[in-house]
Amino acid sequence: MIVAITGASGAIYGIRVLEILRALGREIHLVISIPARAVIEQETGRTVDEIGRLASVTYDPADIGAPIASGSFQTGGMLVAPCSIKTLSAIANSYTVDLVARAADVCLKEARSLVLMVRESPLHIGHLRLMTQAAEAGAVICPPIPAFYGHPQTVDDIIDASVGRALARMGIENDAYPRWEGTDD
Repeated sequence: MIVAITGASGAIYGIRVLEILRALGREIHLVISIPARAVIEQETGRTVDEIGRLASVTYDPADIGAPIASGSFQTGGMLVAPCSIKTLSAIANSYTVDLVARAADVCLKEARSLVLMVRESPLHIGHLRLMTQAAEAGAVICPPIPAFYGHPQTVDDIIDASVGRALARMGIENDAYPRWEGTDD
């Protein structure tokens, strides 16, 4: 499983993905973009090295020769959490400027799961067009939008629900999100 954390606000989504995958015993290949490094420390108070230790393998975002940059390297897909608009643009336009965009492009060309937790608001028409382009290429657009039917009590509950749903969309069973069980009628 490839996880990328990019420079949008919401680094905690990517960190929580890593924590859940690690608890599930999954092999994790991690790329943290240069802008994400500043966001992680500013938003969470954690260090990039600390976050990197949650992964099995960590790559430099400039390393376009990394194993995950090739379709011959088998993966279970990729989750970009959070996905900045800059990264979305690179992916939607097949502009493989760094390892995040290249690994995502490989997932698309190999018909592997690619889930983008796009983190931006409000959205203008250009953002919406980029999401459409990425979806047409095969990506799943999965913004971290809270659902309240599970009656979240904390911010962590809201984060877990978004992350759990994104992982479930990739076929990774987890208990991080509430399931709808219908009304009590």
